[in-house]
Amino acid sequence: MTELAPGFLWGASTAPHQIEGNNLNSDFWASEGRMPGMERSGDACDSYHRYREDMRLLADAGLNAYRFGIEWARIEPVPGLVSRAELAHYRRMIDTAFEFGLTPVVTLHHFTSPLWFAQEGGWLGDRAVERFRTYVEAVVPILDGVEWIVTMNEPNMLAIMVGMARAMQSRQDAGQWQSPTVDNEGPRPQLPAPDVKIGARLVEAHHAAREVLRERTGAKVGWTVANRAFVARPGAEEKMRELEYVWEDLYLEGARGDDFVGVQSYSSQWVGPDGIEPHPQHPDNTLVGTAYRPDALAIAVLHTADVTDGLPVLVTENGIATHDDTRRVAYTGEALEHLFKVIDAGIDVRGYLHWSLLDNYEWGHWEPTFGLVEVDRETFERRPKPSLAWLGETARRART
Repeated sequence: MTELAPGFLWGASTAPHQIEGNNLNSDFWASEGRMPGMERSGDACDSYHRYREDMRLLADAGLNAYRFGIEWARIEPVPGLVSRAELAHYRRMIDTAFEFGLTPVVTLHHFTSPLWFAQEGGWLGDRAVERFRTYVEAVVPILDGVEWIVTMNEPNMLAIMVGMARAMQSRQDAGQWQSPTVDNEGPRPQLPAPDVKIGARLVEAHHAAREVLRERTGAKVGWTVANRAFVARPGAEEKMRELEYVWEDLYLEGARGDDFVGVQSYSSQWVGPDGIEPHPQHPDNTLVGTAYRPDALAIAVLHTADVTDGLPVLVTENGIATHDDTRRVAYTGEALEHLFKVIDAGIDVRGYLHWSLLDNYEWGHWEPTFGLVEVDRETFERRPKPSLAWLGETARRART
């Protein structure tokens, strides 16, 4: 029996733009529907109003943690204007989590920024770090009692999104929208690698936020990194190390000195002498085109622990895009078996948060379903899938 860390977190994660609905002042909202193939988020899952119902589902299932985000574009709709009403809204969410016995894991930035921030240069603007620091300072008063704070979600993926947006703005023909969370199989071009210049700026912003949070809260502070779980073909080890730095290690090194690091893993990719190998189409692929690789989570955790010199790990996202919930249970069960093996080997893992609680808006697309709960997009009725009860029972067994 694997011995888990005291207070091990069992739960699920969400992102505000993907579930709240009507995030009118954000840069991503402004881009929706402007490019071919890109759907709108609209009302999303209406979780802005239904968060209590969502948290109750988690708690009733026997889970003890919920990772959710605060939306900067709501807090600061124009520069320097802080919405007290929106701060109060997110504090109510934190209090509701406590009421239901859920440990809130609060993310301060999950891909989206205020439209005004993007218009003044975004993350490469002269005032980017100062702007983010000021936002974090505004949010600090509502974080009392919060034990886990994520400054940014997947800065390596954010760097890709920023680079793609800049490239599209410079072209008259933007082409077909390609979500960075959807794999590049078939005729579509590969995603560009994260721009290290953007990455370095995000590391700087993370450190600025960490300084504020360390000074003014007692929370554990970290950020999350999308791990591609690279595996080298024979003779391609040096190429893999080169790619790992650009895709992950720049950000993992930026996490050194944090209190924890969030690992986010879904699948694995082979690296050959010429680089990342395109993943072929296959009947076992997920709805986002990735390979069915539940072992990727262990690969990701081991690599993260190695680069961060043993920093405590919190699995902040792991899941599968599928319409078949029995496959979701099978994938998650296998992923947890691999995770328990690395814990048995001595890696300090503090929790497992599944992606996602709800079927939600997948950055331009509604088709991929990752959720433990189905959501009717007309009525917003929540329909828990068997996987939610299964994960809750898994958590209960692990605690006994």
